[in-house]
Amino acid sequence: MAIAIVDYGMGNLHSVGKAVERLGYETLVTGEREAILAADGVILPGVGAFGDAMVHLRETGLDGVVKEAAAGLKPLLGICLGMQLLFSTGEEHGEHEGLDILPGKVVRFAPSELKVPHMGWNRLEFLHPENPLFAGLDAGHVYFVHSYHAITENKDDLLAVTDYGHPVTAIVGRGSNFGMQFHPEKSGELGMKLLSNFLSLTGASGTA
Repeated sequence: MAIAIVDYGMGNLHSVGKAVERLGYETLVTGEREAILAADGVILPGVGAFGDAMVHLRETGLDGVVKEAAAGLKPLLGICLGMQLLFSTGEEHGEHEGLDILPGKVVRFAPSELKVPHMGWNRLEFLHPENPLFAGLDAGHVYFVHSYHAITENKDDLLAVTDYGHPVTAIVGRGSNFGMQFHPEKSGELGMKLLSNFLSLTGASGTA
């Protein structure tokens, strides 16, 4: 089976798909419920605004499909905005309901001496190094581009942080559902290894 990349009209589908294929896995870019639920794993990418993305997901009915996938044992990975959409609410251009797969909210960086958006390479700190997502890995730098960050309601859902004036959510996870605020496909060796570890959890056949 393939790794389904959810196509809801907003996302870095090409770069994510190519990264997955480079790791030796078959990909399927799709907005079809049956194909998503039949896949070995699901990736929810995203570029743009939280509210707009949720409108697209609801209009296509894919909000329910992603929730259905998340409720099962199928590994799910949200990337960048896709990670933020996993949370209960987002405050980008007004307050919007998210997918509510993980309890918490997505807020804008507070005005400070730090530049917004947060853009560039920052070091990860693994808070739960025993998590299978981090198997065989040492913490290092990955590439971020974001103006909003997630605040988890449950501290156990917070798997890794980075420092940008204060600890910033970088990786979240609960059960088989994960999210990465950065772009693993643009984050060099560490990013690709994290993506590879996620793909290995799907049980799909690959050459990674």
